[in-house]
Amino acid sequence: MRGRTSEVGARDLREFLAGAFQLPADLNSSAEETAPDNDLSAPGSSHSEDFTPTAAPTLDPDLIPAIPQTPTSMASPSRDSDLRRTFPAFPPRPSEGDGDGNDGSGDDAPRTRQDAPHTPQFAETWWGNAWVTALEEGALDPKRLLRGRSYAEKGHVDAITVTPGLVLAYVKGSRARPYRVQVRLRTLDDADWERFLDAAADRPGHIAALLDKEMPKSLAECGVSLLPGPGDLAPQCSCPDSGHPCKHAAALCYQTARLLDADPFVLLLLRGRGERPLLDALSRRNAARAARAAQEQEPAPLPGVRATDVLAAQGERRLPPLPLPLPIPPHPEQPPVYPAAPGGPDPFALDQLATDAAARAHALLSTGRDPVGDLTLWQDAVRLAAARPGSGLTVTTRALYASLAKATGRTTGELARAVAAWRQGGIEGLAVLEDPWDPPAGRFDRARPLLLAADLPAFRPWHNHLTHPHGHVQLRLGRDGLWYAYESEPGDEDWWPRGTPDLDPVGALTGLGAPGDL
Repeated sequence: MRGRTSEVGARDLREFLAGAFQLPADLNSSAEETAPDNDLSAPGSSHSEDFTPTAAPTLDPDLIPAIPQTPTSMASPSRDSDLRRTFPAFPPRPSEGDGDGNDGSGDDAPRTRQDAPHTPQFAETWWGNAWVTALEEGALDPKRLLRGRSYAEKGHVDAITVTPGLVLAYVKGSRARPYRVQVRLRTLDDADWERFLDAAADRPGHIAALLDKEMPKSLAECGVSLLPGPGDLAPQCSCPDSGHPCKHAAALCYQTARLLDADPFVLLLLRGRGERPLLDALSRRNAARAARAAQEQEPAPLPGVRATDVLAAQGERRLPPLPLPLPIPPHPEQPPVYPAAPGGPDPFALDQLATDAAARAHALLSTGRDPVGDLTLWQDAVRLAAARPGSGLTVTTRALYASLAKATGRTTGELARAVAAWRQGGIEGLAVLEDPWDPPAGRFDRARPLLLAADLPAFRPWHNHLTHPHGHVQLRLGRDGLWYAYESEPGDEDWWPRGTPDLDPVGALTGLGAPGDL
């Protein structure tokens, strides 16, 4: 009997507590309409222990606890740095069917795309689709991939945070709270990064492509595994599903491919290096190479005219003796350091112009002629850009490239290619890049047998060009009689100067690889 009384009392207490937290229909109604007549907690109350309340007490609205709300984003863009980038969620995009399904993660939406075929390509670039291929070839359940792809297309993936070796986001399912999903990828070691930087700095086209948010295939295949392969992606999700991957992790992987489409530096950050440190490292490497090349190049002797020879032309005319001329400086001096001032000229641009003016004045004083006086506006802009180390990577050189390109009506990509040609062969190298011509019979006709004798295939002729049948190597004959080597991605016709000009066509290919590799 006593146990029976305890059960009844416990039940009554639960009902009382449940009623106490129910909101009244009208928060403005008076407390007298709903509250019991006597205070249950007052000493000496006449109510028995098993009293059952008939109405819940009215609660002050200010005391009602707030209902927890799911935040619109779990990301923290304010914490971003060189090694941490946060990207906003992609909006939904049109897709076929629904694709949701119950895979053991607690989401009960119906499966309507289990057996639907894949759209041919989810990403828009070859490197984005290579990421998708690594995901799909390493997955154990194609049906989970289909549902994850549908989640990605419907915008279920929240803001994405990328750090070295990790992609993190929250993915919305049918439950109120989204799932925490992360995908891990092995970072590159220092030796791998050295090989990558050497390959990127070896060709100006690689740097220009990265600055244009492109990833050349030859750079991705430089002996360093930039793109993941099947099984390289390691997903982890807070949902109870044990699939590899679950649909939430698959959705994050698909959206990551869209990030790679827009910016290949996201892939490089995943592998361990941020965009700014990478560009700084490439800039230092380019500057070091330019300095070594300048040390190895011997300066040409400057011609001069003796003053006595000029005076002898005056015949027997007697002139007063001239004062002794000042000695010509051995080299132009460096200009002073110009401070930056608000509204004043850019110190870097001012230093560039002052240094160039001093060099031209020294040449005019030594030779009697301006070495660049006959250049066109475009040729002079290319010369100025080529005089600075690097390829437009630093903030100052990027500003220089942008201003020179705007002044000449060209793009920064065209200027970068022209700078590479100028560094290859000066004004003749620039002419070889921009002006095809029809050479006379002789040296051009003899070049093809020489290439065949060096175990190279038959190059295709066009004007002054000889192109490898695979479309990745080209030789161009300049009007100066030298052969200039060019490289391109096979089939892209995106030719960039490479190597050193040579009288021998086979010698011009030195440095591009052994004959068997070409």
